[in-house]
Amino acid sequence: MFDHILLNIVLLLIITVGLVSISRRLHLPAILNYILVGVIVGPFGFGLIQSEKSISFLAEFGIVFLLFSIGLEFSLTQMMSMRRMVFGFGGLQVLMTGLVVFGVSYLLGFGVETSVVIASAFALSSTAIVIKQLTEQSEIQTRHGRATVGILIFQDIMAIPLLILIPALGTAAGQSLPTELGMAFLKGAIVVVVMLFAGRYILRPLFHEVASSKSQELFTLTVLTVVLSAAAFTEEMEISMTLGAFLAGMMLGETEYRHQIEADIRPFQDILLGLFFITVGMMISPELIQTHFLTIMAITLSIMLVKTIVIFGIMRLFQKPDGVSLRTAVSLSQVGEFGLVLITLALTYELLPHQLGQILLTSAVFSMVATPFLIKYNGRIANRFCRKSYQNDFAEMESVIKEDTKFLSDHVVLLGFGRVGQITAKFLEQAHVPFVALDMDIKRVHEAQQSGEPVYFGDSAKHSIIHATNISKAKVAIITFHDYHAAIKTLKTLQDVAPELPVLVRSLDDSHINELTQAGATEVIPDTFESSIMLASHLLLMIGHPPSQVLKQTRAARRGRYNLLNGLYPGESDHVSFDHAQMGQIIQPITINESAFAVGKRLEAFPMETLDLYIKSVRRGSVRGDNPDLKTRIRVNDILIVQGLPENIDKFEHYLNTGKI
Repeated sequence: MFDHILLNIVLLLIITVGLVSISRRLHLPAILNYILVGVIVGPFGFGLIQSEKSISFLAEFGIVFLLFSIGLEFSLTQMMSMRRMVFGFGGLQVLMTGLVVFGVSYLLGFGVETSVVIASAFALSSTAIVIKQLTEQSEIQTRHGRATVGILIFQDIMAIPLLILIPALGTAAGQSLPTELGMAFLKGAIVVVVMLFAGRYILRPLFHEVASSKSQELFTLTVLTVVLSAAAFTEEMEISMTLGAFLAGMMLGETEYRHQIEADIRPFQDILLGLFFITVGMMISPELIQTHFLTIMAITLSIMLVKTIVIFGIMRLFQKPDGVSLRTAVSLSQVGEFGLVLITLALTYELLPHQLGQILLTSAVFSMVATPFLIKYNGRIANRFCRKSYQNDFAEMESVIKEDTKFLSDHVVLLGFGRVGQITAKFLEQAHVPFVALDMDIKRVHEAQQSGEPVYFGDSAKHSIIHATNISKAKVAIITFHDYHAAIKTLKTLQDVAPELPVLVRSLDDSHINELTQAGATEVIPDTFESSIMLASHLLLMIGHPPSQVLKQTRAARRGRYNLLNGLYPGESDHVSFDHAQMGQIIQPITINESAFAVGKRLEAFPMETLDLYIKSVRRGSVRGDNPDLKTRIRVNDILIVQGLPENIDKFEHYLNTGKI
């Protein structure tokens, strides 16, 4: 109906806006909206756009930005720290799932190339959907969350050879397959080497110069140039351009500009990725779904069941609890974005019959649509099928907290140990007031515990976890996180467990004061209220208002106390500005292993001034020494509590291990 590309795009945007607005109210996944738009406007729907070719070039950019962002999330450091999960769990998962799917496909009469494509696509899961959902549920740092991330990292690694393999299989028709594959992987190796070289010697210095200019426009333009240049380079090498984007993301993910880059490409990625899923929807035929509905559902349920069984079995092989194993398996049971990319690539190179490709795409999409709901209720699923193991996990967590807090009385229960929680804890320490803190960021909890802080992983909305903090003998509780809905749940729990306990609640503004008070808050302290007091005080002083002695003392006390804002334990959700001048200092514990260069060295020998760092304390066993003597010699398993800028702490940790900055 509409052949002009601009009219096509306008039409898509109008329909998309309408559907997204409706689905947001119904809390439906965004991917479902885009696919539904594609079905409606495509040649198999109302035929408003007869061919997807008119927007396919924009959709290809969507894939490029998707894989670039996945590459940004990939971390070599994280991969090495989780190598057992990555190469153990992840390697076995991809291998076993691939073998099972390949075997079934081959037995069903498909050729070797077709079976390889199906196995490759179905072995991979959705990094974007799974990470997003786990993050929103504060489960990314739980045991099943870390196992899930480890497997996804290996899947992302495997995407590199698979993105080389599919085009090679497609161009090998009538030629020697081993020769064609050998040439493809040789080209791939060259591309990887070139990208690694560019990342280390070109991209990092380039972004350092761009960031120093403090021009947001130049920074964004540079990001776009790098993404598209990497994609163009691999396409010129006759390899999928998505591989170049993924590798470019990996290289930039190792720099200190990662979070700023993510923020800059987000608008482009979301829009273009939406177009990609629209084109996927345009390839789905409602008539085909109606005709082959049972086949599509059988494939969808079969692959999700196979992946769940395989992953559960692998986790149990590594002696993980049943509950953790099942939650991990359920979270990874779907087919992912890489799977869609591989299927569309296979259709482009005619490795799949068109109808089979449509059926596989539809099955993959169905599995992705089900994923947010499965992850949302993964705890209930585990509790249903692995009740004993699931409940034992919480019992173990509670017993640790109970044991450590059983002698506490007149203490403060800190619920949330982010920036506000940590600053509050430092005030309490200075006043010699005992406290216990709960937080859902396991990285932050682990690093705080290494520093000797009484911080524990736990959900403050659970009655048993709150009971474990010896809440009956506490003097006050304070909710420091700014999530209004989480605060309401926690208040209801506190009302059930300790209705007479005073509760202070932090909020971002005063919009929910009444609701929080009605839910049981004794006092609600809005961030905007406190900042307004400070702003007004400074204003009065600047215009010459004569301050009283009390005001002078208050100002002096606040000025001194605000030094506490420097040096916080970072969590996974904390972001760092790309402007070095605005980067906040953090505290990070560094453990000295047996092979570290620092063993036997004195603190005075370390380049603290060069890196602008401060060693707050040294922990040896259960003893923590604050402001350590510079003559102190470092031993194996010592933990150095270091304060400074994140990038300088990374350099210092490298120095401690190798002796080189």
